[in-house]
Amino acid sequence: MGNAEVRAGVELSNLDQPLFDGAQATKRDLVDYLEFVGERMVRNLRDRPLSVLRIRPGQEPFVQKNLPKYTPDWVRRVTIWADSSRREVSYALCDDTRTLLWFGNQRAVEYHTTLLLADHTAGPTHLVLDIDPPEDAPFRQAVLAAGLIRQALADDGLAGAVKTSGAKGVHIFVPVAAGLPIEDAAAATRAIAARAERIDPELATTAFIREDRGGKVFLDSTRAGGATVVAAYSPRIRPDATVSFPVPWAELESVTPADFTLRGVPGQLGDRDPWAEEMPAPQMLPADLIAEGHTIPVARVQAMHEGKRRARARRSD
Repeated sequence: MGNAEVRAGVELSNLDQPLFDGAQATKRDLVDYLEFVGERMVRNLRDRPLSVLRIRPGQEPFVQKNLPKYTPDWVRRVTIWADSSRREVSYALCDDTRTLLWFGNQRAVEYHTTLLLADHTAGPTHLVLDIDPPEDAPFRQAVLAAGLIRQALADDGLAGAVKTSGAKGVHIFVPVAAGLPIEDAAAATRAIAARAERIDPELATTAFIREDRGGKVFLDSTRAGGATVVAAYSPRIRPDATVSFPVPWAELESVTPADFTLRGVPGQLGDRDPWAEEMPAPQMLPADLIAEGHTIPVARVQAMHEGKRRARARRSD
């Protein structure tokens, strides 16, 4: 197997292989990192259906939702019906560091969870707003747009925690009180984005269709219901193996996503858990916010209809 060793009862193999092109890291660096963040990362994964992005040597990354046949029986799992693929999917629940290390040994680099727990009846635990700047825009644009979301939340007596996505944007998580219906959570997310856009429509847009954004920062309110989002502390398959990292609001202006990497984060993090420290307590959402959201069309549905309308218009031209 090549330099095998055992940690937390997991047999590890091929640890000195490069992780992926441009990672500047080996598989050992990944496993060391996952062991270091350990319980802090597991807190964000526990009880949530998990999708991972794996990368094998010399291959393209691939998404794994359904657990492979050779998964150890001690990995907890939940079976969920997938409408899109018309089949049952057996998702992992990464409830302990041992499971995290097993995934690391499978070369799972990215960890994406649902906003719902395996037990859907409690409703979403957070609203998520994904701040997505245009390809060539400086990170400062994302920071300014995140400030609009923060302002819109504050105007409603709400607060959220912010982290880099590990790519080019940021994610804002707004913890909500249990029992919120999925449709109301989705509506509230749309309304927050719309209110933030109204604060500075020159900077930010809620336009789902890329060509309609006019070089503005996209306030993506579609991470609701069964959607997934990359977990705090998760590495990314990006140059230098950047990490999705929590940042206090006061420090957001002085960082970039490239500041947080697989090999650098342990020294920056120490024994802290800034995601837990910065996360507000669960909040009740104002009724008017939910009501406004229900008047805003669902972006993907609207974009699909608009795409068809434009295609018809082009044909008739």
